[in-house]
Amino acid sequence: MAQVEAPGPETTDRELTMSRAMVEAIRSEMEVDEEVFYMGEDVADYGGIFDSTEGLLEEFGHDRVMDVPISETGFIGATVGAATQGMRPIAELMFVDFFGVCMDQIYNNMAKTPYMSGGSVSVPMVLTTAVGGTYNDAAQHSGTLYGTFAHLPGMKVVVPSTAYDAKGLMHAAIRDDDPVVYMFHKRLMGLAWMPAPEGPKTPVPEEPYEIPFGEADVKREGEDVTVVTLGLHVHRALEAAEELAGEVDVEVIDLRTLVPLDTETVLDSVRKTGRLVAVDEDYRSFGVTGELLARVAEGALDDLEAVERVATPDVPIPYARPLEEEVQPGVEDVVEAVRAVR
Repeated sequence: MAQVEAPGPETTDRELTMSRAMVEAIRSEMEVDEEVFYMGEDVADYGGIFDSTEGLLEEFGHDRVMDVPISETGFIGATVGAATQGMRPIAELMFVDFFGVCMDQIYNNMAKTPYMSGGSVSVPMVLTTAVGGTYNDAAQHSGTLYGTFAHLPGMKVVVPSTAYDAKGLMHAAIRDDDPVVYMFHKRLMGLAWMPAPEGPKTPVPEEPYEIPFGEADVKREGEDVTVVTLGLHVHRALEAAEELAGEVDVEVIDLRTLVPLDTETVLDSVRKTGRLVAVDEDYRSFGVTGELLARVAEGALDDLEAVERVATPDVPIPYARPLEEEVQPGVEDVVEAVRAVR
């Protein structure tokens, strides 16, 4: 299907939560292509524990919205097989932390098959997965692990932060002929039982549109400091920028995709501000923040005056709320980092 230029959120007053925007894109693709189907744990009768499939079962039935046994290796493997036969399946890994039981299917089969077949076999599938903490579900349900998937070649990695981006990136993911990992932050979905911060609920055009992979979005323009982030921390960075308004003029860049990564937008901003703060809910070591600093050092070292990183310490996410809040980066952590580079 030919790419449709994104009309822009300013073209409509209709606002959606991020979960509704994702489902709208999936529904649209399922309507026009019978080869698109969705499978995972609790995605049919329950509608996804984070509303990722709510309403799809009633329209498409159990043949195309399928609950599966608790066997991530089994159903993700089945999804890979379906994709190699020309279908466009979507598989949901309920929590990204569960990747350990099915990494062979994800990395050795989903990601590597196009390469190992010499390009003769495509794997046009989407692996959706919930990421992030902030709701006290302990170490096996609260990771982000962006860097883990971005580190493994063969997969495109998508991380939306708003409803507008979520819809456009989902359309692009389903239509892509390569495997895509679509990582949605559970705190941004707009659930009644887990309220989202202000920001992810945005105007969303009704017509289908794509947001091209590898195009970061400057969510806030500024002259003094560049803050680069993704997912939930786009909104925390914007809140920090507002808190600092009048003291420091902060530019906030939302990466939107990690693979491909829009290095040029980041470099252009750093050449302007001279100061970089990389913010990520993933772990500090060997992760996204380190990769951003490395690329800026390689591409704009002469312009770079100061850098700071804000990330999660290298520990499992605690269950206790005060401990979880302590280890996960907050607005004030971003504020302190911006002030440190000034």
